[in-house]
Amino acid sequence: MMPSAGHPPSPAPTLASPPLSASSGHIAGHDQSFHGAILTASRWWLLMSGLSIAAFLLVLICLQLGTQYIGLGQIVRVFASALSSPAGGTEADATTSVILLQVRLPRVFLGFLVGSCLASVGVALQAMLRNPLADPYVLGVSSGAALGVALAVLFGIGTTVLALSVLPVCGFVGGLLALFVIYRMAATYDRLPIHSVLLAGVILNAIFSALIMFITSIMEPNRSFGMMAWLMGSLTAPAYPVLAALSAYLFVGVVLLFKQVRLLNILALGEEPARSLGIDTERTKRFIFLLSALVTGAVVSFSGMIGFIGMIIPHAVRLVVGADHRLLLPASALVGGMFLMVADTIARTAFVPSEVPVGVITALAGGPFFVYILVWRKDRLA
Repeated sequence: MMPSAGHPPSPAPTLASPPLSASSGHIAGHDQSFHGAILTASRWWLLMSGLSIAAFLLVLICLQLGTQYIGLGQIVRVFASALSSPAGGTEADATTSVILLQVRLPRVFLGFLVGSCLASVGVALQAMLRNPLADPYVLGVSSGAALGVALAVLFGIGTTVLALSVLPVCGFVGGLLALFVIYRMAATYDRLPIHSVLLAGVILNAIFSALIMFITSIMEPNRSFGMMAWLMGSLTAPAYPVLAALSAYLFVGVVLLFKQVRLLNILALGEEPARSLGIDTERTKRFIFLLSALVTGAVVSFSGMIGFIGMIIPHAVRLVVGADHRLLLPASALVGGMFLMVADTIARTAFVPSEVPVGVITALAGGPFFVYILVWRKDRLA
């Protein structure tokens, strides 16, 4: 089935998306011609199937690459052995199994999960704020989560056996605090003005970033180095119970975002057209804002501050599939996941035995692409 749409405060009959055709529409404050044919079920399934197959193939490639190359045949044998007799196999097979199942597989899956969530939130924010520069970090939640982790490490939580379970919680609490502060700064008479949200996010990012730099500067050198690496974005293989809990939480958040695709199509036209169609724009903006912030806070608490995905991926996908969020949002989720998987694979294999923070790779890849679309594709910016 195609992604359904809906939002509790809005009556169902008013949620019809503007038709997609070769005609012009007004998206994100710009007059823009929609690309591609009318979105049909067959076209949706064709594109999503192609992206899903590409994602599966990339997973296999990323699992093979590392300090020790693992061939496709070995991967199949390890998975078959793990399913049939987990304790069987030779010592070499056991070593390969540990590398594959305990290190690479959870890390690749985490990369796909984080990239998908950042790209999905970026699509939602660009439609809601009608700003092509919006991405998850415009909320300031990423800085709040990073500040929570920095405080935890400063007070020694990062050196305890509970570090793996406590640090994400500290980051999540910091993200929630940032969300609360931004909302109190931006809300005016039960309204949530877009310019106030952007301004509050920028101000809070500056304050939190200064506090993080101060905390890092007074840490012990070893802790300071680890903190700086984490701030640049870092994916480490989590335990499967932790990964399962994070996956369940983020799955719910992304599904709720997917259910807003028709509302995002209408909000992208502007607030006045949305109100004329009976949409409670303020309530809808608050809901999407809250959902985006909670998803971003959870992601940042595990992966650090990985930039550019929420800004660049929606642009790249929109240039190919068009501006209809019924296709744009799920397609961006898949492409964002694939992009971060590949970036993390490059980060851990390009300079062996050293490992580059994955945020450096995403910035090096995303920065030039952003300059390209800004300078040469101004008319296609949505």
